Amino acid sequence: MKKLFLFTIAIVTITISFAQLSNKKLPSVAVHYGFIDYLGAADIRATSLTATINSKQLFKVRRMNPTLSISYLEGFTDNVDFAGTLSASYLKYPTSAVVLNPSGNDALLLEAAATANFKLLTDNYSISPFITIGVGASTWNGYFSAFAPVGLGIQTKIVEGTFMILNSQYRVAVSEKSAYHFYHSLGFASSVGERKKVNIPATPAPPVVAVVLDTDGDGVPDADDKCPTVAGLQAFAGCPDGDSDGIADAEDKCPTQAGLAKYQGCPIPDTDADGVNDEEDKCVTEKGFARYQGCPIPDTDGDGVNDEEDKCVDRKGPATNQGCPVIEKAVVDKINLAAKNIFFATGSAKLLPKSFKSLDEVIGLLKTDESLMVDIDGHTDATGTAEKNQTLSESRATAVKTYLVSKGIADTRLTATGFGPTKPIADNKTAAGKAKNRRTELGVRNF
Repeated sequence: MKKLFLFTIAIVTITISFAQLSNKKLPSVAVHYGFIDYLGAADIRATSLTATINSKQLFKVRRMNPTLSISYLEGFTDNVDFAGTLSASYLKYPTSAVVLNPSGNDALLLEAAATANFKLLTDNYSISPFITIGVGASTWNGYFSAFAPVGLGIQTKIVEGTFMILNSQYRVAVSEKSAYHFYHSLGFASSVGERKKVNIPATPAPPVVAVVLDTDGDGVPDADDKCPTVAGLQAFAGCPDGDSDGIADAEDKCPTQAGLAKYQGCPIPDTDADGVNDEEDKCVTEKGFARYQGCPIPDTDGDGVNDEEDKCVDRKGPATNQGCPVIEKAVVDKINLAAKNIFFATGSAKLLPKSFKSLDEVIGLLKTDESLMVDIDGHTDATGTAEKNQTLSESRATAVKTYLVSKGIADTRLTATGFGPTKPIADNKTAAGKAKNRRTELGVRNF
């Protein structure tokens, strides 16, 4: 209950803080006649709202106590009114303890409530529903209590500044000795102040302005305009700058292209028309590319094959060999011959000693020319499963590579690949054909 009480105070405080001057309700005084109902609220808390309604006891006047109220109203905003209300009643049941044990004589109950009425429509409308929320306190026969009123109401405008107000509140008990109860009232409110009149000062007659001739309408008088018949800029004494480059058209050699003063209003030139302007072009008279700062693609080794296409940038070679030197035929023949003298144990990747002489010759060639690289391709016949043959061909190619590496050839210069039986050079149906298909090939290259 304390949280609800504090929340209600916060709502009222915020509403007051944000109140602004507008067409809101004038300070008004209202008199209300109504009823306080403790029994109906007690029935609802003891059973339920549905059960209380079904009992047909809710809102019966004979179970209520009459009350007389007077209130002060004033608008926070067009749609929110403040209401401070004082009520007086004679009754027997003002506290929760007495409600549970009815006894005693009638005594004067005084209640004070501060509420905010949130109106759906402004006072300009004949009828305006509203929601009430606020805080309140009461005293009866020595008991003091606090409550939080919440409710609904409707305001009817009788004449300007006079209203009939019908309001029904459910007053939530906040303090320990407070009792839940209903408050129903019908009242009439009338304003006690007058709305301030806003004095609108008379509009002075406009001063007489002398007519200044400006033929081209550019804001520069003809007397000061160097181009009086062509709209221009004040910075250029009324002359235009068509390309907005800060150089008047009369002095601009390229009036339709934005440029620089040092080029007399023209863009930075591109002498070789390669798309790189001369200020950024390191080869002003030679077409090139932006990635090379306006210069052509370089040819480091001067072999006529540019570096982007040259596989051997620092070694001369023909374009037919992608810029790399052509390997001598004698070297190719020696390596091909060596490949025909590589032997393995049957069904194995073990190199036979009789292969070493040929492989040593290949090693000598590779050490003589360190630009050479070798592709080692292993092949098998079709005997057995394809999976076994693939594994065997890979193992044999690797065995050759391992031998060459063991003799000082860099691993990066050698590639070992197994092809199994997929690239036969003879018929696998004959023993002679199978023998030809079981082979190791050495391909030499220099890129």
